[in-house]
Amino acid sequence: MEPGYILLLLAAYFGLLVLVARWSSPSSDNKTFFTGNRQSPWYVVSFGMIGASLSGVTFISVPGWVESQGFAYLQMVLGYVVGYALIAYVLLPLYYRENSTTIYGFLQSRYGRSAHATGAWFFILSRWVGASFRLYLVAAVLQTLVFDPLGLPFWLTVLLTLALIWLYTYRGGIRSVIFTDTLQTVAMLGALILSIYFIQSALTPEDLAAWSAQVDTQIFFFDASDGRNFWKQFLGGVFITLAMTGLDQDMMQKNLTCRTLKESQRNMMTLAIVLIAVNFAFLTLGKDLHLYALSHGIEAHGDALFPAVAVSSALPTIVGVLFILGLIAAAYSSADSALTALTTSFCVDILGVESKSETEATRTRRLVHIGMTLAVAALIVCARPFVDASIIKNIFTAAGYTYGPLLGLFAYGLFAAQRPAHVWWIPAAAVASPLLTYGLSVWVPAVLGYTFGFELILVNGALMTLFLAVAPKEVNG
Repeated sequence: MEPGYILLLLAAYFGLLVLVARWSSPSSDNKTFFTGNRQSPWYVVSFGMIGASLSGVTFISVPGWVESQGFAYLQMVLGYVVGYALIAYVLLPLYYRENSTTIYGFLQSRYGRSAHATGAWFFILSRWVGASFRLYLVAAVLQTLVFDPLGLPFWLTVLLTLALIWLYTYRGGIRSVIFTDTLQTVAMLGALILSIYFIQSALTPEDLAAWSAQVDTQIFFFDASDGRNFWKQFLGGVFITLAMTGLDQDMMQKNLTCRTLKESQRNMMTLAIVLIAVNFAFLTLGKDLHLYALSHGIEAHGDALFPAVAVSSALPTIVGVLFILGLIAAAYSSADSALTALTTSFCVDILGVESKSETEATRTRRLVHIGMTLAVAALIVCARPFVDASIIKNIFTAAGYTYGPLLGLFAYGLFAAQRPAHVWWIPAAAVASPLLTYGLSVWVPAVLGYTFGFELILVNGALMTLFLAVAPKEVNG
């Protein structure tokens, strides 16, 4: 595709997002930005969360993963369903009972201020890293297809991408995000379905007969020594969902805009079921992409597979258009909510803007929103030399370390009566548990021969819970 056509597509899509954002939030205050006034229809939230849950990483990395992992990712998706059920019927009632602007208000009432700040800082770190990884992939693709031919540097690509997101979120916040994400989910799912159709149409019976045996579509793996082992993947899926969705202000902020707890639970379980079908479709796309690459001599692997096939001269131009549209939609739907959630958490949990006047709180919120945008841009640019071929693996690995302390904090808080006597104990434990987890991830394979997969987040959370359990307790806690 010509870079000019891609730029026109970007401009048209962005213009549509701005129109939707302005329509959904004709007037806005801090309450609208942070909570959407708790008036969002559950079905709109649920549909929009499909796009936010998947992101541009899913759009590229999950299909690219089929070559090395087969359909094993579906084992993790089944774990997601259990995780979503636990969120719906354990965590959401807690959040609605607390009636806090952010979910980390629970930590304040349960442990005190130090825990509240620790939880918020770990979320900010986790989402900052996760959002940066997700946007990196999109920026890298746009750099290759559009901005390299125009002679523009990568850092400018990143700034332009984030500036567009900032422009349609700075006013309405989460209210705008909920409605723009609905549009973006439509665009992403449409691109996914049509891409499968066009690529399958380009595969001849001869291609299928010659190359199908080289594409692994196995779903279930029960070899304990295999990183794809069912229980490793399934349990990893359960606890990654609990941490990255249930303990994540980004995802929960959308849920808490629903009118009632019952509607929020309905939203969560609908999302869980739909994601099984959507992720299976992405895996099917990965199989088709791999078959097409083999049959047409395209040497591309991992995250580079879909972009390489999409711009293949043997396919209709519409496939390239769909790829760009789907990628942008998926990326924007996760990045816009991430920036909004980072801004919300920093303003409410760290700076305490709810105690300030509306004017002062608004000024602070806008400055923080700009600061978070620049922080994500800086990390994307700085991390570029260190990112490997599979972004989704990087995200889940990072989540195992950064979300683990949150998992332990909430787990202990739900079931234990007493709090630690010393205010420094919780932040110290939150730092120690991921460091010890990393040490175990190196020591255990070398000594015991067991290799950790994505269940590493469970180990991290368990260590955090253990540190809290052995802490000296308040006498009257």
